[in-house]
Amino acid sequence: MEAQKNQLSQCSNALENSEELLEFAARSLDIKDPEEFSKAARQIKDRVTMASAFRISLKPKVSDNMTHLMVDFSQERQMLQALKFLPVPKAPEIDPVECLVADNAVTIVWRMPEEDNKIDHFVLEYRKTNFDGLPRVKDETCWELIDYIKGTEYTLSGLKFDSKYMNFRVRACNKAVAGEYSDPVTLETKALVFNLDNTSSHLNLKVEDSYVEWDPTGGKGQENKIKGKENKGRSGTPSPKRTSVSSRSPSIRGSRDRFTGESYTVLGDTAIESGQHYWEVRAQKDCKSYSVGVAYKNLGKFDQLGKTNTSWCIHVNNWLQTTFAAKHNNKAKALDMTVPDRIGVYCDFDGGQLSFYNASSKQLLYTFKTKFTQPLLPGFMVWCGGLALSTGLQVPSAVKMLQKSENGLSGSASSLTNVTQ
Repeated sequence: MEAQKNQLSQCSNALENSEELLEFAARSLDIKDPEEFSKAARQIKDRVTMASAFRISLKPKVSDNMTHLMVDFSQERQMLQALKFLPVPKAPEIDPVECLVADNAVTIVWRMPEEDNKIDHFVLEYRKTNFDGLPRVKDETCWELIDYIKGTEYTLSGLKFDSKYMNFRVRACNKAVAGEYSDPVTLETKALVFNLDNTSSHLNLKVEDSYVEWDPTGGKGQENKIKGKENKGRSGTPSPKRTSVSSRSPSIRGSRDRFTGESYTVLGDTAIESGQHYWEVRAQKDCKSYSVGVAYKNLGKFDQLGKTNTSWCIHVNNWLQTTFAAKHNNKAKALDMTVPDRIGVYCDFDGGQLSFYNASSKQLLYTFKTKFTQPLLPGFMVWCGGLALSTGLQVPSAVKMLQKSENGLSGSASSLTNVTQ
């Protein structure tokens, strides 16, 4: 009888202690100070050292006088012993020979050093760099990550190749852990990157890095530009031949190297001295007149693209009547085709070839063949409208194929020799 009273008393004490502990735990949830909260958590932990055992044990046994507990973990031990642990995956190996860099896309191919059917997925990381060889830690851009790749290859598309190289690395993951990264691989990305040279532009052009727009205010303030539109009345857009620069304030005149007169021109800021290059231009739908091409650096500030023997271009005119023509040395060749939304420019400096394409369909519009004797600069003329420029583009595979086919046919390239304007 006495033993039962003691057991009942100890059970009551245990119940009281449990209720007190629950209340303490509930109050601890309202503690805002991190240090005080950590202190309370440690106190709770010290008072329930067997809590984890109670949660996982299936066979708790209590002594008669409640002075100690006995827990049987034999079943849990058997379960743990039956588990099969996954090893850390080995580092994959990227195969540079199988990797492909084309059409502003990069396909990375890798393999595992040994077969591992426990691999769940791969993680690919890449970054742009201007360094050949091992990646530099200092002054380097961060890695970009592509996760949950199920196969052993991946294609990154729609890239702008505004750096000389790209670094790649990959690692394998199973359901438990990720392995080590592969050795980084550096691939070259050949593409011409340039901006428009604002210091060369006509004062009637408003120039950003990759966009140029005709501005009849000639560098004056936005307020004057709006007033000019309001005062224009029924006269409409003034003819380019009537636009004068004499009324401009001397303070807004550019350097003596700026284009002037009726040469509404701006050049690129990067010279082409070798190699094969490609860029694209999109004109505003309501653009009245524009030209796209290349010129030597000695193009005069009054000269217009295609009207000298040092410039070559394709010209679109939507003023009064629509014309589409290739121009060089003040001679023109009318092009009997629809003007595309985007024009692709292919320049093979060493091969002496300048070709223009429909950038969407890759239809050849016109080809100049000559021997370039000086560095070339991309050139653009625009009047009453704007041009958007896309650089950092590789020579498209379709253009390469067309060039091979065209060069294989004698006399396939067009000429302006006997064509007058």
